Amino acid sequence: MDRDHKPKQNRDNGDLVNEKIRFPEVRLIGPNGEQLGIVSRFEALKKAEEYELDILCVSPNSQPPVCKLLDYGKYRFEQQKQERQNKQNSKKNKIEVKEIQLTPQIGEHDLLTKVKAATRFLQEGNKVKVGVRYRGRQMAHIEVGEAVLNKFLDYVKDYGTVDGKPVLDGRNLTCTIVSKTKK
Repeated sequence: MDRDHKPKQNRDNGDLVNEKIRFPEVRLIGPNGEQLGIVSRFEALKKAEEYELDILCVSPNSQPPVCKLLDYGKYRFEQQKQERQNKQNSKKNKIEVKEIQLTPQIGEHDLLTKVKAATRFLQEGNKVKVGVRYRGRQMAHIEVGEAVLNKFLDYVKDYGTVDGKPVLDGRNLTCTIVSKTKK
């Protein structure tokens, strides 16, 4: 076997098409949507050959099952195209939560750099989770970290609103900022 040649994968997606349809009788719909009546499976396959199309079972649970004459290759292509489009749209509308970490002894310039990043995230329509991490003896002076967090929130108040008040969870003081611009 050639190394570059890959065998064609069986991509069975569960559709009942042509010979996979095993119902004795089906309600057949023509290629233009017209009713062709209730026919046997054999007659339906014969009609498909006449039109040079495939038979797709669109409603297997109804009595009798409903099948349609169509170009299955084109149908699958359109279906895959729609799935790709839906996937792209869901990515566009997805809001991410970006995290920014601060310390109680952060310098003014470093704080402004973090503010710049947060404003960019908020302008893109994302949420920002801001955390102040306390280490060692810093836990004795929680108010220092609260002051840094309040200063940070004052800088970004034009771009987002605080979702609840800051919460101290172990060694982290955190709060979430929701963007004012919608994605």
